[in-house]
Amino acid sequence: MKTADIKKLIRGEVSDLPETIKKYSRDASIFEIMPSMVAYPEDPEDIVKLVNFANESKEKLSLTIRAEGTDMSGGAINDSIIIDTKHLNKIVKIENDSATVQPGVMYKDFDIETLKQDLFMPIYPASRDLCSIGGMVANNAGGELDLAYGELGAYVLELKVILSDGKEYLIKPLNQAELDKKIAQRDFEGNIYKEVYNLISKNQALIKNSKPKVSKNSTGYLIWDVRNETTFDLNQVLIGSQGTLGIITEIKLRLVKPKKEHVLLVINLQSLEPLNQVINKVLEFKPEIFECYDRETLELATRYSSELLRDFKYSNGLMAAIRFIPEKWQKLTNGFPELVMLANFTGHSKEEALTLAKNAQKSLKDSQLTSTIYADKASAEKFWLIRHKSFGLLRSHAETGQACPFIDDIIVKPEYLSQFLPKLDQIIKPYKNKMVYTLAGHIGDGNFHIIPLMNLTDPEIRKIIPELMEQVFDLVFKFHGSMSAEHNDGLIRGPFLEKMYGKEMLQIFKEVKTIFDPKNIFNPHKKTNSSMDYSLSHMIT
Repeated sequence: MKTADIKKLIRGEVSDLPETIKKYSRDASIFEIMPSMVAYPEDPEDIVKLVNFANESKEKLSLTIRAEGTDMSGGAINDSIIIDTKHLNKIVKIENDSATVQPGVMYKDFDIETLKQDLFMPIYPASRDLCSIGGMVANNAGGELDLAYGELGAYVLELKVILSDGKEYLIKPLNQAELDKKIAQRDFEGNIYKEVYNLISKNQALIKNSKPKVSKNSTGYLIWDVRNETTFDLNQVLIGSQGTLGIITEIKLRLVKPKKEHVLLVINLQSLEPLNQVINKVLEFKPEIFECYDRETLELATRYSSELLRDFKYSNGLMAAIRFIPEKWQKLTNGFPELVMLANFTGHSKEEALTLAKNAQKSLKDSQLTSTIYADKASAEKFWLIRHKSFGLLRSHAETGQACPFIDDIIVKPEYLSQFLPKLDQIIKPYKNKMVYTLAGHIGDGNFHIIPLMNLTDPEIRKIIPELMEQVFDLVFKFHGSMSAEHNDGLIRGPFLEKMYGKEMLQIFKEVKTIFDPKNIFNPHKKTNSSMDYSLSHMIT
């Protein structure tokens, strides 16, 4: 395959310059794979041409769609053709309570436009200022608002997708009559509907029982969400598929009205003993966000508080510095708490949000903890900065090592956390002299982000990754959880799908892949096509 051939084929740019290849060999994961070239399609028709070219080529070609490269699983890299969505960046329309966008639209730009109409799409990741809508859908991304608003699948109304036959299709929920009509089609689209319908029908019990018993999950193909009592929605299996089943060219999203008043309840736990009780009581009052960070995070933020001061928006420099005095005093006296929990209550009035926070605080009166209510943005800002900025501090001040996301997105039901977290600590403790890390996450749904810093130039350190993954995931599975709530499989977790779901369910995932992509031209080595040997052979050095 020659770059010149692709340049003649499409209207958009194509590059195989060394600096381009190097840039696109990496995403935010621990892997590196050099592509042969990068294509920047001008429109969906360019992508159609690339798919047809890959289908007809005598060489083994593949296509990996990529947006902003923020994926931490290795899902956006490949050794063949990378397709960058930078030109597919139009907000097509915003009307009533929905919006239609192309996949390259940045969430931060989209959010600005929807908020002008007093609407927003509430499911977004921590990288909301860096990521695209297409990447979010491809990964089934989520974040802190999932607790109140659910998973991304509930907001995807329609998708336009180029499938492996080189045609663009509109995918939307179908009733039984519409489904029957699709199945009756004697073409590639009709066959997909027929095969997926039969696959689900023949394996209903297995599929239903295999769905992870947690509030959010982005592993495997979400086939259990395709069929319900009234509709058949293929969008649900495309969401979170990481571009392995087709290439998304347009997304229609449901929007909601934001609640504008916020009140924060900060809870300090000196031990994890009352954790389950505290979580259950707080959740009764339906916080919009329920986050946490650990003692090490607080230690780090206090030590380098001067670096956080520049990020304060609602306090001037002096007032921002004063706000860290309680933490510095805490360190000198009783020491830091084991865990800090942030429960954010919202309402259409300040009184509504404040009442919820006060009632939640009152319910905790007999627990072994201290709690404080912060009713304005300025006083609450410090806690959100600690939660969101601490990993950047860790990375910038660690003596050695780079970010290594491999146990970064585990989730178990909150009711198990008081048992689960001490066991997790026991697993990680033997490795603490070889890596540094903090623990933070969405405690309201039991989802934690642990991103160690490690020296990957050391072969002995590299061996830790599969060893520690296996131990941590075994613990997660023991507590009926998922190895990824928001970050997906990619190269890093794909090899563990069989362990998580079993051989029968993995075979169903493989059949889904074959139905959509029989020639395996879309993003190989991810999901069902992954192997630990392949993944580890492409780990960065």
